[in-house]
Amino acid sequence: MAKGYLIVHLDVHDAEKFEKYRDKVPATIAQYGGRYLVRGGAMETMEGDELPPRNVVLEFDSVEAARTWYNSPEYQAIIGLRLDASTGHAQLVAGID
Repeated sequence: MAKGYLIVHLDVHDAEKFEKYRDKVPATIAQYGGRYLVRGGAMETMEGDELPPRNVVLEFDSVEAARTWYNSPEYQAIIGLRLDASTGHAQLVAGID
């Protein structure tokens, strides 16, 4: 079964509110078997339009596990903090089987 990856690019405009989200989200990710592969770090755009500066890549055992985490009551209880504190893109990507 292919792993599932959530790839997120964010532009944070309310650091205080985002910090509240950042403090709470790791426990929800771990609870659903996910782990961080990238959390922040330097980024260089090699092609295309510039993306928001904060990058996160999460790995789950499957696409379905990633979707289950995203839709979970635990994550949905805190996603509003991220949405209020930042703008960006999030994509669910299937790995190579």
